[in-house]
Amino acid sequence: METRRLNDKEKVIVTAALTGAVTGKKDNPNLPTQPEDIAKSALKCYDAGASAVHIHVRDDDDAASMRFDKFEEAVNLIRGAGCPLLINLTSSGGQGFSWEDRIKPFKELKPEMASFDAGTMNWLNSVVFMNEPEFLELCGKEMIAAGVKPEIEVFDIGMLNTAKYYIKKGIIQEPAHFQLCLGAAGGMEATAENLLYLVNHLPEKCTWSAFGIGKGANEIMMTALAIGGNVRVGLEDNVFYNKGVLAESNEQFVERVVRLCREVGKKVATPDEAREILGVSK
Repeated sequence: METRRLNDKEKVIVTAALTGAVTGKKDNPNLPTQPEDIAKSALKCYDAGASAVHIHVRDDDDAASMRFDKFEEAVNLIRGAGCPLLINLTSSGGQGFSWEDRIKPFKELKPEMASFDAGTMNWLNSVVFMNEPEFLELCGKEMIAAGVKPEIEVFDIGMLNTAKYYIKKGIIQEPAHFQLCLGAAGGMEATAENLLYLVNHLPEKCTWSAFGIGKGANEIMMTALAIGGNVRVGLEDNVFYNKGVLAESNEQFVERVVRLCREVGKKVATPDEAREILGVSK
């Protein structure tokens, strides 16, 4: 079976996940947490070669947040700089947020993409990451109404099967885009075997990307590149660049992927090429 699916044969979409909702500056002081720093990091990632950015925000104390004003400021700073990066906003900035808080950023700001976490899980074996069926149906319908493409985040095969159900029901439109998320405690381990297993069960009409959290990050990155995938990197997923070495910045991760792509004869997609591959518009 063709593992590439609808991904481009020669071009790799590189997404920089800048901030996340879990780690803090105590874990890595280089983590951008406020809108100005998030936007600066995004621009540096673009200069390093990134195609897209995935954005979370924090409150004034750097805690996980879905504050609309923080999203609005970060997005406006990126757009106001004339940066063409494809923007992908989270719809899951932590636990305990209302459905409206989770949906408002993509409804109002209309990025090209927003995350769609296809199931509930025991996140990091400590809290329940709630994505109940009613919320997922609402989220899918609101994304269609806003013209925002779902980035379907899959942490295990059950979530992939759930996403297929929503595709069948028309709540997610084809061709779908999947982000295969491996290495989170409570989900599948970050191994090449697990990535290939998920890819082999993807629907035919889809594009896909992958990332690994923690020690399996480089294995997932290199496996994805080898089998035709797009990749996500950044401080959201890993505060370490290599074992025991704190990452200096988000763009440091991007620079490594760009080098690897060049070494194997691939090109990193420009933001506009990424839009074409994914079937989205500004």
